[in-house]
Amino acid sequence: MEFDLDRIFKTRREKVVSYLKEHALAAAVFEDSEDRRDVSIRYFTGHPSDALLVLTADGAECLCPWDENLAAQKAHVGELVPYTAYDRSAEKALPALLEKCGCPAGARVAFSPDISYRNFCRYEKALGAAAASWKLDCSEDSVHRYVVSLRSRKDEYEIYCTKQAARITDAMTEVIWSKVRSGEFANESDVALYIEKQLRADGCERTSFDTLAAGPARSFAIHAFPGYTGGSWGTAGLSILDFGVCYEGYASDCTITVARGPLSKAQEQLLDLVEAAAAECRRLYVPGGKVRDAARKADEIFAAAGLAMPHGLGHGTGLEIHEAPFVSKRSGEDVLFEAGNIVTLEPGLYDPKLGGVRLENDVLITATGNEVLTGSRIFRL
Repeated sequence: MEFDLDRIFKTRREKVVSYLKEHALAAAVFEDSEDRRDVSIRYFTGHPSDALLVLTADGAECLCPWDENLAAQKAHVGELVPYTAYDRSAEKALPALLEKCGCPAGARVAFSPDISYRNFCRYEKALGAAAASWKLDCSEDSVHRYVVSLRSRKDEYEIYCTKQAARITDAMTEVIWSKVRSGEFANESDVALYIEKQLRADGCERTSFDTLAAGPARSFAIHAFPGYTGGSWGTAGLSILDFGVCYEGYASDCTITVARGPLSKAQEQLLDLVEAAAAECRRLYVPGGKVRDAARKADEIFAAAGLAMPHGLGHGTGLEIHEAPFVSKRSGEDVLFEAGNIVTLEPGLYDPKLGGVRLENDVLITATGNEVLTGSRIFRL
């Protein structure tokens, strides 16, 4: 499938330009660095690595990448100036970029509210010393929070990339299931190292997060530590595999449980309850539905059996593995599912003696309901 990436990235940047105009901001600065990662630069340009990006209310734009060769290949943006032009110093680069983009003297320049105090002071000093003496604005509710909301509603290209990640994830899940049945995979590292190798053969960049392969002795943990060992997996009891892949930056996030008998009645109950919660809560993943209601439904199902889920029901995915919206009973009453959200649905129950069960799929909220993008399930042996 072909996409006009120049148009897609430009459309995203134009939404920020409109926001800047409406809120009397002269420019917005996005920084992706070792100090604090921000995937917004990739969202607006396609560039996947360290850089500064300046967007102004007048529509000027400039990307200043650490790796100019990579940016020349990956970035879709109006102007590109490498860090080498500014001695690889962000403090030197930023005033020069603002001047290059025609940002008016004394104007408000929006920076992420998540910037560290140390870096805030560095940039404030650099901007104050510049001839134009711009004002650094780190308001909590500003353009950077607006970008978070933009990213929560996926466009056609983002949906395509996520579906590709989901397709590759499902294919690997089926191979893993086959090799567990045949006995070829019998420990955690068999599964995790297969994923690491195969995802690259399938054209993915990396895992979405560190793979969690927890056999019967370790599946009681929500996120087993370490992520995987040489211990048994898929053997008698309950085993969990939580993994995902990144395709063109977009993440899948799935969890399967392998239940190999003989199982106790209590273990069977955990399996049945998690499957029931997944089915019931999916009905609430609809546009306009309250996110909190879905989380509460899972809690009600488990509470009726005297059990409780120790984590949220789901979260958005995209260029980051955890994005808005977050499906939790702590979500505000005004947080609603919207068409374009891609959200996990991951009920789980865990017991130190019985082991753990989690079932996680990625769900696209559509205009009329939802579409489950992945085929994770509980495998019984």
